[in-house]
Amino acid sequence: MSEALNELGAHIEAKRPDCVAAWEVSFGELNVDVTPSNIVGFVEFLRTDSSCKFSSLVDITAVDYPERAKRFDVVYHFLSMYQNQRIRLRVAVREDEMLPSITSVHKSADWFEREVFDMFGIVFSGHPDLRRILTDYGFRGHPLRKDFPTTGYTEVRYDEVQKRVVYEPVSLVQEYRQFDFMSPWEGAEYILPGDEKTEEGAK
Repeated sequence: MSEALNELGAHIEAKRPDCVAAWEVSFGELNVDVTPSNIVGFVEFLRTDSSCKFSSLVDITAVDYPERAKRFDVVYHFLSMYQNQRIRLRVAVREDEMLPSITSVHKSADWFEREVFDMFGIVFSGHPDLRRILTDYGFRGHPLRKDFPTTGYTEVRYDEVQKRVVYEPVSLVQEYRQFDFMSPWEGAEYILPGDEKTEEGAK
């Protein structure tokens, strides 16, 4: 399998040297680093080339590396049912950089790209309807960025008095931050609520 993937990697690099920045086979999968400007043409090549036939788009996601100048890796996964092979494409982009949409080649990229936009804030130029898909319309920030606070910025709850959903700034009450890690299973002299009933039943 690894030999076949190495042959495929060499074939792809030879055919499209303008797109392939680097490639490697690791953990039984072919990974190809692609230049951002050529992603659409390269995806079209992978779909139509007789040695590739990667006609199924499996997923599009991203990885955040805040310390890098090119902060994000946008990652594409494709499947060739004809060749029984998979390929992973990685495109490194800056935070302020737009990436061309591949919806013209794979219509199924529509919601995948919307999810990446929603979670990471990466903009796909040429997308037919780029808007949030998992968070609310007024949501602030992008939850899968590593600098996004784990508590978020706002809290959503239903207000019984106003009879509607309200948005409020997050405020954590200090009492709720107290944790008691005592446990009777570790030999501590501590009885959890309800354990006294077990002792009464044993008498």
